[in-house]
Amino acid sequence: QVQLVESGGGSVQAGGSLRLSCRASGSTVGRLCMAWFRQVSAGKEREGLAAVYYGGGSTYHYDSVKGRFSISLDYARNTLYLQMNSLKPEDTAMYYCATGHRTGECTVIAEDLYTVWGQGTQVTVSS
Repeated sequence: QVQLVESGGGSVQAGGSLRLSCRASGSTVGRLCMAWFRQVSAGKEREGLAAVYYGGGSTYHYDSVKGRFSISLDYARNTLYLQMNSLKPEDTAMYYCATGHRTGECTVIAEDLYTVWGQGTQVTVSS
């Protein structure tokens, strides 16, 4: 069983940067893809942002964050990162990391395809 713990969230002014971390522990079995999502408010669907293929390190970023956010994986530290630059007020959300992709097609970053989630870390961007 895999456990995920996010950290690094906080409050920042527009134009600033943050780096989120997601420490993974437990089995690597089934850890085909690891991804970052965000949720603007409770009850809203989680929006997929970026994913990485655990086996080879290939990364995928959705257009909404391409060029501003960057996903990376440190195998030695068992940690997934999301570097966020040029932050905007509309980036304010709870950010989650996830793994346990049902199909291994990492380019599809959809909430219902991931089975293991962290508890989330809040990011607030003020104008």
